[in-house]
Amino acid sequence: MSETKAPWVTYRPELQVLDCTIRDGGLMNDHHFDSEMVKAVYQTCVDAGIDAMEIGYKGDKKLFDPKNFGPFKFSDEDEIRKIVGDNDTNLKLAVMADAEKCDYKNDILPKDQSVLDIIRVATYIHQIPTAVNMIKDAHDKGYEVYCNIMAVSTSSEPELDQALEIIAKTPASTVVVVDSFGALYREQIDYLVKKYQSFVAGTGKEIGIHAHNNQQLAFANTIEAIILGCNRIDATMMGLGRGAGNCPMELLIDSCVIPSSTNARFTNSYKITLWI
Repeated sequence: MSETKAPWVTYRPELQVLDCTIRDGGLMNDHHFDSEMVKAVYQTCVDAGIDAMEIGYKGDKKLFDPKNFGPFKFSDEDEIRKIVGDNDTNLKLAVMADAEKCDYKNDILPKDQSVLDIIRVATYIHQIPTAVNMIKDAHDKGYEVYCNIMAVSTSSEPELDQALEIIAKTPASTVVVVDSFGALYREQIDYLVKKYQSFVAGTGKEIGIHAHNNQQLAFANTIEAIILGCNRIDATMMGLGRGAGNCPMELLIDSCVIPSSTNARFTNSYKITLWI
């Protein structure tokens, strides 16, 4: 029997998919989605067994005039609850908090006062000190916390190494490889995923992937990241997102997700496998 293994045919129940249609897609229309659109995306995520939905940003109203943006630029608790109620489902709810663009101490409530489950702290390399404070604040408030290091394709090697060394010491549960400009090829995804893995080794942290589609590689790069061991996967409905968009959810689900039971649509029991 051949000793050759096929890592692209496997089963990892620990894989989780996060939908960021409303958050990332909102960058295309200043988050001017009507409530029915947001509800439709939410219900689709619930019915499809998606693990998490990022419903918007926690934007600072002192920096972003609410007259110019839709409600999910700010994701106030009452606006979220208009969509999800008490979210009596298995779907986790997330928001993104941008370093230096979020009044996180005041606008992110303690977990026991919020329907949210995950805070995703987004940061550029030069904002890492602020991001560390934000991660600690969200963790202390009771949330699961991700760290998305943005525009990684523009970062120098020493800067990225030091950023990862610092983030690895924080209570963030996940560090996400973010190809903000859709500039990366498979070889670069390989290199970065392995680099991130080396820095978080032994910490219990997961690595995520957030790909943009400027070179029509968002889906391919996402699959490559999964094969390499990324367990936190971002995608959007029909690829809606900033610029050329993101990894399309329908491609990801069609190629990578099979139901663990015939009732998966109604039980949120989808499991992930690579089947390509």
